[in-house]
Amino acid sequence: MTTDKDKLNITVQFPLPDGRTLVPGPLNYNSDGLATRHNTEFASEPRFAQAYEAGLRTIEARRPGLNIRWRAHVCCWAAEHGLRLEGDFIEFGVFTGLYSRAITEYLNWERYPERTFWLLDTFEGIETSLLTEAEQRRGIQKMNRKYAGDVYPEVVATFSIYPNVRIVKGAVPATLEQVTLERAAYVSIDMNAVVPEIAAAEFIWDKMVPGAVMVLDDYGFMPHIEQKRAFDQFARDKGIGILSLPTGQGLIIKS
Repeated sequence: MTTDKDKLNITVQFPLPDGRTLVPGPLNYNSDGLATRHNTEFASEPRFAQAYEAGLRTIEARRPGLNIRWRAHVCCWAAEHGLRLEGDFIEFGVFTGLYSRAITEYLNWERYPERTFWLLDTFEGIETSLLTEAEQRRGIQKMNRKYAGDVYPEVVATFSIYPNVRIVKGAVPATLEQVTLERAAYVSIDMNAVVPEIAAAEFIWDKMVPGAVMVLDDYGFMPHIEQKRAFDQFARDKGIGILSLPTGQGLIIKS
């Protein structure tokens, strides 16, 4: 029998004897599947903190307690990098607009009237008719519990302050014909399903300028393994690599 006194004398060594590795604290970040004691000063940097809060306000009523700061930080970094290049921005998969609202705030998007930020989504959840059999078996359609309701009017209101934001409602790939951009400097793909995501990637690839970043939001998350494998094949076909991040995202840089 183990007593409280015995419990107090237990010593934990890293790594554990069975091969598991735990992160000894104190943790500076412990959310969204990522726990680390590494530096997180980016989260408190005033410009980013203000931008993230602007993005978070679009979704906090639906997802209270949500913390995806590190993923938003990656998107803001990639978008700012895109300002050094020629071309428009495009986000395939928007929901309430957390990432895109954070980016427009972070970059002061009103200063760039010559650029357009394209936002494409059903704004009503995943188009389940486009799911593969493997995705259906995995239960990806159940994710629509998180995306219930039509958020399109809210998104329109959120971005009404930016005349250079274009919102396209409907499922990809059917809506791609409405996108008229010629060059893309920043691309984000987050539609939770293989068919629309690969269609979006194929559509935008030749339009991406050299140096443009494509952010794959679901790349490293195990429920979306079909997407990862599809993008791995996409990358092989293009002769490029994908950087897998501990945030769960993947990054592709057009060469």
